[in-house]
Amino acid sequence: MTVTSTSVCAGASTAAAVYPSFSSYVRARGPVLQRTARSLTSNPCDAEDLLQTALTKTYLAWDRIEDHRALDGYVRRALVNTRTSQWRKRRVDEFPCEELPEAPQGTGDHAEPVALRDAMWRAVHRLPDRQRAMVVLRYYEDLTEVQTAELMGVSVGTVKSAVSRALGKLREDPELACAA
Repeated sequence: MTVTSTSVCAGASTAAAVYPSFSSYVRARGPVLQRTARSLTSNPCDAEDLLQTALTKTYLAWDRIEDHRALDGYVRRALVNTRTSQWRKRRVDEFPCEELPEAPQGTGDHAEPVALRDAMWRAVHRLPDRQRAMVVLRYYEDLTEVQTAELMGVSVGTVKSAVSRALGKLREDPELACAA
């Protein structure tokens, strides 16, 4: 796919000038969207698949999207909707075990903040999918409770209670207690 330049009419949005094509949008926003997808899954490969699926949906709707200033929201919504669909029809091919396998040890030269951040993300990934999505949208994406509720298609009260339960689980997580 090649990037083509388009002329921007007077009064047209600046985002349309910044993203004249789907390719330029993906090149410019890909890393941010990948981080969002990674936050919604527990596996980097699943995150790549999730993002590709959401971008495919966006590409198919590209000509129908009138306001290109809202592209990030459109793709985020596609990510959450796609992930929700995956939850609903997921196969059970993972089996719980008593102990988690040990994480690979690095060279030992990582700073303490990096280790704490990694422990936090592992704890976040142990949350149930829906709680994880809400925590990521509220605190990682910095959305309000209302925005999170709209994006997830639930009430604000549901967001508040789910986030509260998720934060309680994070406070009680033994790995975070050891890392602090």
